[in-house]
Amino acid sequence: MQNRKSRWGDRWDAYRLRGLDPVHVMMPYMFGSRIENEAVLGEVIDLTEVDKYLAKKNAENPEFKYTWFHFITAALAKAVLLRPKMNYFIAGGHYYERKQIEVAFNVKRQFSDDAEESMAKFILNPEGESPMEQVHTYVQKFVTKVRGENQSVGVDDILKFLSKLPRFAWRIMTWCLKRMEYYGIYPKSLAIDDPCYSSVYISNLGSIKMNADYHHLFNWGTISFFVVIGEKKMRPYYKEDGTYEMRNTIKLGLTVDERIADGYYFAKTLRLVRKIFQNPELLDQPAATPIDID
Repeated sequence: MQNRKSRWGDRWDAYRLRGLDPVHVMMPYMFGSRIENEAVLGEVIDLTEVDKYLAKKNAENPEFKYTWFHFITAALAKAVLLRPKMNYFIAGGHYYERKQIEVAFNVKRQFSDDAEESMAKFILNPEGESPMEQVHTYVQKFVTKVRGENQSVGVDDILKFLSKLPRFAWRIMTWCLKRMEYYGIYPKSLAIDDPCYSSVYISNLGSIKMNADYHHLFNWGTISFFVVIGEKKMRPYYKEDGTYEMRNTIKLGLTVDERIADGYYFAKTLRLVRKIFQNPELLDQPAATPIDID
């Protein structure tokens, strides 16, 4: 990922991709919207090495514990950094590469039916410290703010105001915003905290004891990559002699806009994610450190 000089046709949040082959130039017009081009992947991940890694990091009893959610968030951010096509999106019939790596997720202020949710967006610094430390620091500050001080975060106040508008005003406003998005002039003040303007959106259903293998994409915004985290559970892993052992696992459901890359690219990205789970210490290296998966 690199900074480039802005050119005509670029957006405030992304560079327009040029020199594409004719098939990709035509795909946004021929194959419909983002939700009509969903590719769904499912991956059961062995957490054996991750559990050891987290136990070691928490052995020093930090005030804010390292968790498997921190690890998964850091692993996905690292994967997007090293696999740049996962950071592509299509808007207004053109392909773009996002300028930042942004991982969005929701945080409930309390675990209750009536508790409000706040939208979080972690931005990876490619030139910064390890992804694990970046995520841990960000989540600690965000959770402390929304749960401890009970303050509005990001677009919370804007959404509360907009929710009071009459229906006709909503229709006019959303039509205008969609046209602005089509032409790449959607307001930065609204998009900057909107989770639908992210590289990847994580839904941590396991934290509420719920399982789902799939979550749809959105036509709103620019997001091309959605990940659902299921509940941790013990599953059998079979050996060549037919015996097996039970291991702690987690299932990830991944939904991507298949127009941004081909199947081989997605498969290789999954190989990278698997390698990070098998070698968790890779997330302790500086963010830009490459990982060999060939």
